[in-house]
Amino acid sequence: MLEKRLIFILFKNKNLHFSKRLFSSDSLDIWNEELNDTLKHRIEKYWTEKLPHNSFQSEDLKQKYYVLSMFPYPSGNLHLGHVRVYTISDTIARFYKLNGKNVLHPMGWDAFGLPAENAAIERSIPAKEWTFNNIKTMKNQLNELACDFDWGREITTCDPEYYKFTQEIFLRMYDEGLVYRKEALVNWDPIDETVLADEQVDEKGCSWRSGAKVEKKILKQWFIRTTKFAKALYNGLDDPNLKDWRDIVNLQKHWIGECDGASFEFQLKGENFGETFLNIWTSKPEHIINAKFVTVTSGSVLDKRCIGEGPRKLNVTIINPLNGQLLPVFVTDNIDYELGRDCHLGIPNLYKSDKEFADKFNIPYDNEELDDNLNQRLLVIEKLNGIESSSKIRDWLISRQRYWGTPIPIVHCKTCGIQPVPYDKLPVMLSSKNITSENDVNQEEKTAFCPKCGGEAEKETDTMDTFMDSSWYFFRYIDPQNKTEPFSKDLAAKIIPIDIYIGGKEHAVLHLYYARFISHFLHHIGWIPQPEPFTRLLVQGMVMSKSYRVKGTGKYLKKEEIDFSGKKPVEANSGKSLVESWEKMSKSKHNGIEPKEIINKYGIDTTRLLILSDVAPTSNRNWNESTFPGILNWQRRLWLMLQNFRIARSQPIEPPPNLDKIEKELNDSRNFYIKGTTFNYVISHQLSIAISKMQGLTNDLRKYPNAVVAHSREYERALIALVIMLAPIAPHFSSQLWSGLVSAKSNFKKTEEVEWSKSVLEQTWPIIDPMYELPLFCHINNAIKCKLGIPRQELDTLEHEAALKLALKQPEVDLYVSQTPVISTYYKSYPGIEARIYLKIDPTKLFQNDLKEEAELPGR
Repeated sequence: MLEKRLIFILFKNKNLHFSKRLFSSDSLDIWNEELNDTLKHRIEKYWTEKLPHNSFQSEDLKQKYYVLSMFPYPSGNLHLGHVRVYTISDTIARFYKLNGKNVLHPMGWDAFGLPAENAAIERSIPAKEWTFNNIKTMKNQLNELACDFDWGREITTCDPEYYKFTQEIFLRMYDEGLVYRKEALVNWDPIDETVLADEQVDEKGCSWRSGAKVEKKILKQWFIRTTKFAKALYNGLDDPNLKDWRDIVNLQKHWIGECDGASFEFQLKGENFGETFLNIWTSKPEHIINAKFVTVTSGSVLDKRCIGEGPRKLNVTIINPLNGQLLPVFVTDNIDYELGRDCHLGIPNLYKSDKEFADKFNIPYDNEELDDNLNQRLLVIEKLNGIESSSKIRDWLISRQRYWGTPIPIVHCKTCGIQPVPYDKLPVMLSSKNITSENDVNQEEKTAFCPKCGGEAEKETDTMDTFMDSSWYFFRYIDPQNKTEPFSKDLAAKIIPIDIYIGGKEHAVLHLYYARFISHFLHHIGWIPQPEPFTRLLVQGMVMSKSYRVKGTGKYLKKEEIDFSGKKPVEANSGKSLVESWEKMSKSKHNGIEPKEIINKYGIDTTRLLILSDVAPTSNRNWNESTFPGILNWQRRLWLMLQNFRIARSQPIEPPPNLDKIEKELNDSRNFYIKGTTFNYVISHQLSIAISKMQGLTNDLRKYPNAVVAHSREYERALIALVIMLAPIAPHFSSQLWSGLVSAKSNFKKTEEVEWSKSVLEQTWPIIDPMYELPLFCHINNAIKCKLGIPRQELDTLEHEAALKLALKQPEVDLYVSQTPVISTYYKSYPGIEARIYLKIDPTKLFQNDLKEEAELPGR
């Protein structure tokens, strides 16, 4: 009823006038109107061109903050997953801008790959044309979503000005001995006519994209020796500067594997089939000298290339590099192979299965007992140029037999063999034709000249895996107009690492691994000062929608094929029961929702609020309209609150008698919710909880009568803080609310806390008052034992030693440290929010009566 009366008063007072200031929105003439979807669209149309845009200043890097979201493949349209990741990214970038940071928030396009090539073939248009049309569409959609990207730094991986430097990085690795070409047994997609990674083959042995049955094929392929950095990449995951990596560390470590052995190139001797070395991994390099044979699995390259079939001894031998002995090679599956390996170094006096195999085939060996010897192991690895790694990690196969990709800058000369293209001849350009297969490449386009002898040569026709393009793009953003080098090393030293990297968990293994590898390599050659490129990760979950499939057949149905009239939905035609599931949105499952439909119905800011509400960014978001009313009603309450504020400030109302007491209440509420909202923006990145905190402050403010609204300075401070904290998520709506504050009569115009001549997005993030008490948490072995309240101005400057002294004075802490010494301490301060002191002790030295006393402490 209060809301209805308020709307009535507003409509009856159309002649109300408010003091006009710079950001007054009187031109819209909407403060007498009820908030609905139509009005939201009017607000957004009015403010779209007026919102300030962020531009990173490369000249002033003291306060730099690099917010990076994983750039998209230009498929043609944004889906809700895109909306989620880029709304998160934009919200965080706007937040740090309000906190005085010089924010780098760029965007670009991961534009090469099979989908563009296949789509272009289907449409009989060049892949470039299809790709750039999609980029134009998706860029417009990102702008419609109010994402404030620094478009002056836009990059596109299919642009020669970009892939020129992808090729340069490839050649730098070639110069360092990390690039090689060899025969490999690969997954071949007969429809797309290209090699697939193991991850691109489903459990039925079919291609993830074409659905074709994958074939095994031996091809000459280009590899990058990523295993050379396996140990550094594994150990780098323990870098204390990595924040919020959580289970990503375990995923990465599982992918790399513990580096508990080493791989070596063993020379082959015998049949001439093109390969001269066999890569063999062993966990005991110090015992290579005791090796007596080598085995390979059936179906391996060596098995397929040598004469004969089935288990057998091959007409090749392996040269033992430590003593020159020739080791026989057998094809067998009846031996214990190391995880992920198709060859095995047989050491009979070390492994039981090797001994049994040697006995069976009368391979002589001695019975000397062998012991592990770490020093000798390291000496052998160094002597034989071994690479410390796990058995399962593989070098990076980058060859792709398609044409919409970065050309590999290599030529093949009949006289000189494989030759790298000189740096000053880059880029090696893509064909200008719309190529669909190797047959479309005429001999003239293949022809090149050898950079070594000047004779006729052929260009390499394979292109690079698109992971190569996306493994260094974040470096290019810092210096996108550089014509002579991939990026300025001086700028990289000041801007890298990225402060926060935002993207889907599905990219947390391969993409992150390759990006970290390239960064470690660039560090190795002196281009960047530190190896790890990303400080903080925010890995967001998927957007899920309900799908319906027929029981028994598994056929997915469209909404119009379903009868929802009964208690449970059934197939309309047959009446068959359906299985309802929350699944990732997909065209094949008919459960996709177009973002444009949501934006057209509810508006941009409401869409942004909806995608961030209810669940943490790291969790999957079930897209369900039944959850929308909470956000819609909150926006309505905010609108009514601003309308009421403007009315209360324009009318002669007596102040309440207990105003001083109310001011204290409001001050406490303001500080409490600023602390909670800021915590969830900065530390936890739980943006859904930040929204809940702002809703809590809204509820607190709406409790007070107009007499308080008209006279309370703390009410106004809290309302100002609320609108500013909303701004990163809902920039248009908060700009309109801000204009209402600016143009209303105020008791708070002259203050250093607010710059009334600037927009809400140019304000300073609200801070907690100096004397408001913030928590110092005292942890013992990571468990919180007590919490101290300390005024913000003291806590913000509190240092490790002083925090430790305070903690040791507390009886809850003394209970432990009086019985056992403190092993180590660690202090973490979050200025303006909280601080934490961590004490580590030996729990085994606590007496049982102490544990009993601990259990009886209050609050346990």
